[in-house]
Amino acid sequence: MDNNQPLMRNIGPFALMLTGLGSIIGSGWLFGAWKAAKIAGPAALFAWLIGAVVILAIALTYAELGAMFPESGGMVRYSRYSHGSLVGFIAAWANWIAIVSVIPIEAEASIQYMSTWPYDWAHALFVDGTLSTSGLMLSALLVIGYFMLNYWGVKLFARANTAITLFKFAIPALTIAGLMIAGFHPGNFNVAEHGGFAPNGMSAVFTAVATSGIVFAFNGFQSPVNLAGEARDPGRSIPFAVVGSILLATVIYLLLQVAYIGALSPEQLAGGWHGVSFSSPFAELAIALGLNWLAIVLYFDAFLSPSGTGTTYMATTSRMIYAMERNRTLPAMLGRVHPLYGVPRPAMWFNLAISFVFMFFFRGWDSLAAVISVATVISYLTGPISVMALRRSAPELHRPLRLRGLSLIAPFAFVCASLILYWARWPLTGQIIVLVVVALPVYFYYQAKDRWQGFGRDLKASWWLIGYLPAMALCSYIGSKEFGGLGLLPYGWDMLIVAAMSLAFYHWGVKAGWRTPYLAGEREEDVASMEGMPALSH
Repeated sequence: MDNNQPLMRNIGPFALMLTGLGSIIGSGWLFGAWKAAKIAGPAALFAWLIGAVVILAIALTYAELGAMFPESGGMVRYSRYSHGSLVGFIAAWANWIAIVSVIPIEAEASIQYMSTWPYDWAHALFVDGTLSTSGLMLSALLVIGYFMLNYWGVKLFARANTAITLFKFAIPALTIAGLMIAGFHPGNFNVAEHGGFAPNGMSAVFTAVATSGIVFAFNGFQSPVNLAGEARDPGRSIPFAVVGSILLATVIYLLLQVAYIGALSPEQLAGGWHGVSFSSPFAELAIALGLNWLAIVLYFDAFLSPSGTGTTYMATTSRMIYAMERNRTLPAMLGRVHPLYGVPRPAMWFNLAISFVFMFFFRGWDSLAAVISVATVISYLTGPISVMALRRSAPELHRPLRLRGLSLIAPFAFVCASLILYWARWPLTGQIIVLVVVALPVYFYYQAKDRWQGFGRDLKASWWLIGYLPAMALCSYIGSKEFGGLGLLPYGWDMLIVAAMSLAFYHWGVKAGWRTPYLAGEREEDVASMEGMPALSH
């Protein structure tokens, strides 16, 4: 893309919606139904609906921001524009953690499905719920493959992405139809000896929203937002694409959940919902029902679909690191772009190394999905506050999309995101909050290097977030036992307290926003430099 040319607005609303749907359907559908039912039983259907409503509210706040600031890596910069560098750094770091960890989970998903191939060496890849050394090595090779497909530019992958996207839609549809026709047990939705429809109560439904990969499964809604600058009539096409892709994905996920629950045999359910254990859920169900052709297709898709997502996210995360370097909070080396291929190679090497770290500590799809889901929620918390703060501090900014009712949608989204963070259960909630703030010394180093210029004003605008994160950790620690806490807050009242507290922090955060200098000259300079890189494939 030439630096002097504006973004070409040539993407229609339907094409934009398919882009979002293609990004949403990744490895989440291969495991999400199994994990959600394992936690909540048939009531997992409610978990998918709750997750869809929350993600939809959050996505709408980012839709307005994406149309306002159509730039590469924009998701790590919006809160910098509204609240300054400190809030911007914390939000950017959380968003990067949530996205970079997708790369290893897609590789692990492929190898986990591979472990049920009818060969002894394949069975040795995933043992007792974790990837073995050989499984980790194969996962690492897949991640290196994602890396290489981006190392010489994104054109190679872009040529195959359309076919991969079409394949993504066809396989879940075949799986739903095959399982429902071959063997469906309606009685599975209310088995008395296993606790009925909601065997573990509503608290398990809420935990499933937070940790079973449901939030992670909807994460691809970012694509239409990131393409806002290239959309025709963004005021109409972006809400259509965001809402449409999330609603269609919700229908697909609900049907997959229904098909999964109904396809389980009485023998598989003998140990209760928590006792149902699979390495490759839908493939193993297909084999049990004699649908060997479907199992073969699923094994193939378990490589193709996650690899498509993993390759795209390898490219996306390098742009995020690039954008964070442009924020002047990471070493300048990470912002270097290859003069011929137009990709930030040092950022790619950094993301590759971090992917290996995540893979080493989280050796299975379900364990890493829980981490990603909670980190994703934290990364999205600033969106509802930033969009409303900018309406207060910079009302004259051009808004191609100005959503009606956002003054109600934004606080609802923030409160719901806070509840999901609480539902993730202690100690996971606290662990991810620590992971988000652990990088602050890097920020302070670069502030000191810049002689703390403007730090006082940025600190003043960040006190709401500095107070919010430990307050949420404390609520999780002393919360009800249903969510892993000490039980000092009784169940039911704990959620009301979290909702009321988060609403107070929301209003504080909106009022803390100010007209930052980053809205002016620095933004135009950075946008121009980022637009010098070729467009990412979606």
